[in-house]
Amino acid sequence: MNYAIIAAGEGSRLVQEGVSLPKPLVELCGEPMIGRLINIMLRCDATSVSIIVNEQMTQVREYLEGLDLPVPLNLVVKSTPSSMHSLWELSRVIPRGKFCLTTVDTIFREPDFAGYVKAFADDQTHDGMWAVTPFVDDEKPLWVDVDNDMNITAFRDDRWDGARYVSGGVYAMTDRAFVVLDQCIQQGVSRMRNFQRALVQAGFNLQAYSIDKIVDVDHAGDIATAQAFLTATGE
Repeated sequence: MNYAIIAAGEGSRLVQEGVSLPKPLVELCGEPMIGRLINIMLRCDATSVSIIVNEQMTQVREYLEGLDLPVPLNLVVKSTPSSMHSLWELSRVIPRGKFCLTTVDTIFREPDFAGYVKAFADDQTHDGMWAVTPFVDDEKPLWVDVDNDMNITAFRDDRWDGARYVSGGVYAMTDRAFVVLDQCIQQGVSRMRNFQRALVQAGFNLQAYSIDKIVDVDHAGDIATAQAFLTATGE
């Protein structure tokens, strides 16, 4: 499986709250967040890892350039206006075929992630598989509407009666999605959630895969929360 990580955000809220390290280098259970993700991906049969960082994150770039990985590491250094634009930059270096993308501050249990990736690797029906969770940890969550077979029918900004899942910030898809991504860029669309809506509108067959808990690290207090979450699961 090819993997990709978006680590191009500024982490401004962490800086304002007194965290001096760039977000990707904040440690959880003794590992920088980005290093933890890479190691999980390697244990989940990575054939390549593609990462984007912004131009101001010299510490993160130097950390990544110092790694000696057993698979190709495709590093993009560029500041972008949104995660969708970061994915567009990554689309130029991600090998063709299936890949799994996550943001650097998305924290999950390794066994949950491994099961999810295997499900998509084995899947022969869907164009993509989105990790969703009933655990709402985001300030502005993206709600995911599904049918009885967990096929995604819509992405919504607002909760509605009967809503069960929000996006977990982990996306598995094929390179066919890059056609829609290119169209979004050309049309001036912004934000990752609008790209996801465009995939549904284009008729892509997306399935939701439920993981009971995924957390984000957006604020200084989230670091301890994420650490406690992982410690409770034995990491």
